[in-house]
Amino acid sequence: MIILGIDPGLATLGYGVLEKDKNGNARAVDYGVVLTPKHERLPTRLAILEEGVNKVLDKFTPDEVAVEELFFSKNITTGIAVAHARGVALLTCIKKCGRLYEYTPMQIKQALTGYGGADKKQIQLVTANLLRLKGIPRPDDAADALAVALCHAHTSRLSGLYSI
Repeated sequence: MIILGIDPGLATLGYGVLEKDKNGNARAVDYGVVLTPKHERLPTRLAILEEGVNKVLDKFTPDEVAVEELFFSKNITTGIAVAHARGVALLTCIKKCGRLYEYTPMQIKQALTGYGGADKKQIQLVTANLLRLKGIPRPDDAADALAVALCHAHTSRLSGLYSI
């Protein structure tokens, strides 16, 4: 099974692609980011994100897609922009894949470390360790996307609870 994980963002959208075998073992296939220029208007940036997500979907044809839910507490303006980007990613993925799942940051932390309050560095180290990578994936958005995909790989037997 091929799982695409997405860490939504307007300036930087992270993606991580895993292959999960029938024994439940996961390995990283690819990871990276889709970048949008800050000087572009919002509609143009959203179109760039759609194109980038479509390229990833076409290249890897995932069986399932896992997306991190939004969490923001301080800057609502930034949260709204990220929500636009997340909406584009959700729409693009549901149209191409059809099997879409969402996880909160706490669910991802819990699934990977057993502790919902784990910090970003812990998540990155566990992700790299579980996927047997030589180091922490860079940039952070790609590492986060791999963590989302890995969370789904570990919890997909319960996937009916998280589908949208």
